[in-house]
Amino acid sequence: MAFTLQLGETAPDFHALPATDGKTYNLADFADAETLVVFFTCNHCPYVVGSDEVTRQTADKFADRGVKFVGINSNSVHVHAEDDFAGMVQRMKEHNFPWTYLRDESQEVAMAYGALRTPHFYVFDKDRKLVYTGRGVDSPKDTSKMTVNDLENALADHLAVRPLRTPLTNPVGCNVKWQGQDAHWMPAEACDLVFN
Repeated sequence: MAFTLQLGETAPDFHALPATDGKTYNLADFADAETLVVFFTCNHCPYVVGSDEVTRQTADKFADRGVKFVGINSNSVHVHAEDDFAGMVQRMKEHNFPWTYLRDESQEVAMAYGALRTPHFYVFDKDRKLVYTGRGVDSPKDTSKMTVNDLENALADHLAVRPLRTPLTNPVGCNVKWQGQDAHWMPAEACDLVFN
């Protein structure tokens, strides 16, 4: 069985994840979204920090077309202390990103989705079937060098009801920081989504 959720599979449920807005959220709370983008992110990763503004632009571009974004931070604070909940609240206060920012302390959600890196994006249709997964852009650490925005392309194709030009890419970023493991550890069954 593949570690990462496969195209066409259903979004794994989650319950009572705390958010930076003081509320808790279940997957069902986003049921009104025509398209849902779930992405695994964090506070410190240079690939996240480098591309968050491009992600913001993409979220803003499609907001009036029923697309909602949910960021989930699953990183262990024992591996990277900056990824704690207080840091999440501070980041949202400073940047006011247009997404709900959730904390997955147990890392169960990251495991259920098979999150590989930060950032790692998953695009789900109205029925919550996976239509795209992988990177946002090809150069997230320095977006001045990016040549393609795969996330934006996937959303544009999906909303135009045409086949996605590239439904699967490898996420580019820091690996998820797993509890009790070295900072560079990945589950044995985790691997690239696309072989070059």
